[in-house]
Amino acid sequence: MAFILGSGSPRRLELLAQLGITPDDICPPDIDESPLKGELPRAYCARVTREKVAAVPAQDSDVVLCADTTVALGRRILGKPADAGQAAEFLLTLAGRRHQVITAVAVRRGDQLWQRAVVSQVKMKRLSDVELNAYLASNDWKGKAGGYAIQGPAGAFIPWISGSFTGIVGLPLAETANLLLAAGCTLYKEATA
Repeated sequence: MAFILGSGSPRRLELLAQLGITPDDICPPDIDESPLKGELPRAYCARVTREKVAAVPAQDSDVVLCADTTVALGRRILGKPADAGQAAEFLLTLAGRRHQVITAVAVRRGDQLWQRAVVSQVKMKRLSDVELNAYLASNDWKGKAGGYAIQGPAGAFIPWISGSFTGIVGLPLAETANLLLAAGCTLYKEATA
């Protein structure tokens, strides 16, 4: 049995290490992540994750894990910004308000699928022009849903969360551990080896 991580995210790799798991292979799938017309954020996140895990080539005995993190303000999905201008738009939209961070996780072994979506509430403080411009100049917004990552410099903009911190980072550990156990994975291998 091989464990395949269907994600190129270094954050997800680090979070899996906290469970004592090192992937045998890393194989990020190439799928279209565009939201469907009228699709709600949680349904979107769950669908994209299912499509990702189905797109990763694996043997029937292999365990494949994929995840997707989406930032949502009401019904609006804030994906990865295309450029600094869109990152600024996203951050100004979120500033001073609460929003949701949804991370869906899917684990596949053969034709069995285990899936879970975790929704956390996040509040971002109002941002000054200086804060916004300095953050944009850091380029930390690149490749990040909503234009920010709580574990990076933007963590200083987040005074309050309710939910899963690791889910906001990109992989809710408690839920992921349960999915991996259901699929027959052994956790904390390094600790028992």
